[in-house]
Amino acid sequence: LRAGRLVISLYEAEAPKAVANFKALCTGEKGISKESKKPLHYKGNRFHRIQSGFVAQGGDVTRGDGSGGESIYGKKFNDEKDALKLKHDRPGVVSMANSGKNSNSSQFFITLAPAPQCDGKHVVVGVVEDGLAVVEAVAKCASADGTPAGTVVIADCGLL
Repeated sequence: LRAGRLVISLYEAEAPKAVANFKALCTGEKGISKESKKPLHYKGNRFHRIQSGFVAQGGDVTRGDGSGGESIYGKKFNDEKDALKLKHDRPGVVSMANSGKNSNSSQFFITLAPAPQCDGKHVVVGVVEDGLAVVEAVAKCASADGTPAGTVVIADCGLL
């Protein structure tokens, strides 16, 4: 799916560590991981889960299927309390995906609709400022079980 560009406004004050991780993974500035020997970069990464009316999830830089991921700090890093207070109240909220408390890595998701069930459980790193039409196009590849109906890849990424 070639849908266009997302511009994401980041919440550096509320989530400084998570935002630094997200930014570095967007630029690829940290190079190759010492642990996984994989590039710490979102470029070329695919969205492995797109669940109808919920989220589009990607950022598994180690395995690409949702079973991996690695932060710039090592495998995982802790939640940030101020960022856990932010709400998943609309489409386009960008948060760190996790496997429970204090388990953030490289994986992230973008809400496709309000997702209050994520409030207090996922560190919010930002919101789509420009490109909600792209989020809507990605949502067209959603399925009930989250298996993407098409391939959605981050063709390029960086900082503006």
